[in-house]
Amino acid sequence: MEVLAILLICAGLFFYLTGTIGLLRLPDFYSRMHATGKSDTLGTLLSLLGLATYTGMTLTGIKILFIAVFVFLTSPTATHAILRAAFDLKVPPWTKDGKPLRDGKKKEK
Repeated sequence: MEVLAILLICAGLFFYLTGTIGLLRLPDFYSRMHATGKSDTLGTLLSLLGLATYTGMTLTGIKILFIAVFVFLTSPTATHAILRAAFDLKVPPWTKDGKPLRDGKKKEK
């Protein structure tokens, strides 16, 4: 069981690392939020499952599982709410030519 717990925690750390790389490397707010939202949710879920596996079926392990379910439900919802607020505030997405879109039209030179 300890080996499984270590593997789950290491997998969670891998997803945290990929989310951090996505945050640093991607060009705009929307793609950065996509990378961090997906990978942080999965990284947290795997890390908490590894901790629950390590502690076993004790009261602490059950509490960790409840936290994992709560994070699994709320993290994507919070990411969606933040992205929706950015969209409503007309935060421009990145385009291939590097010019931001405003109101659905490309910015002229």
